[in-house]
Amino acid sequence: MQLPKLELRQPPAAAIGQLLAATCLVLMLFFWFIMTLGAAEERFISPAILPSPGEVLHAIPNLLFERNLGQSIFATLLRVLAGFSLALLIGIPLGVLAGSIRAIESFLRPIVIPMSNVPVAALIPLTILWFGIGETQKVMFIFIAAVPFVFATAAASILAVPDRYVDTARTLGASDRQIVLKVLLPGALPEMYRGLRGLFGLAFGYIMLAELINAPHGLGAMLNISQRRGLTEHIFLILALIGLIAWGIDHGLAWLERKLFPHQARS
Repeated sequence: MQLPKLELRQPPAAAIGQLLAATCLVLMLFFWFIMTLGAAEERFISPAILPSPGEVLHAIPNLLFERNLGQSIFATLLRVLAGFSLALLIGIPLGVLAGSIRAIESFLRPIVIPMSNVPVAALIPLTILWFGIGETQKVMFIFIAAVPFVFATAAASILAVPDRYVDTARTLGASDRQIVLKVLLPGALPEMYRGLRGLFGLAFGYIMLAELINAPHGLGAMLNISQRRGLTEHIFLILALIGLIAWGIDHGLAWLERKLFPHQARS
């Protein structure tokens, strides 16, 4: 059997790519099983640090039915959606304006660039100071963390539209407003959507930090409580669940991208 040739910078065929991904998962599970084989006192790694796959699976009913997992998932998603939607509401219009009128970009640069480079964890004390430790703090944390990147993504997408489209529109007598609304914005939407799709995944990761502070429900709060109680199996389950939810959201957004921009979307 001849192995497929690995081409530089070229993706493998779909079937080969799926096979490689499945092989990676199987190898990870195999090594996990080997490292946790045997009685607890005989293992190479303590079960308090790395539980076995069987121990993790046996913890599913407790996590699902006794710790209000559904309520925590709903709380986390609601916070992310609220904060990210607010970031879209503010960041996209400002980004479109900045990409269309470069003077606005220059005006906003002293604010946006520092905000983009502040470590996201450093925003926790600031949002607590401004908004307390309730739900508002968690939503505003996502908003403040995401809005500079939403702004930058929108502005970069507008700037990426080729100048020839603008020149053609001017030749046909279009006004500046018409150029922005009918040339720049439609031309930038596929790239903008793709960038925002990635940013939503980033915001989903950010919320775990905010939920470490006074959150009665949420996946981040469940992780924190599990760590304090020494429930290592629950930590592994919650991390796997976070990965599955993020994967599902990204694939749902990718499906929507293919529907909205069928000639330009890519997975």
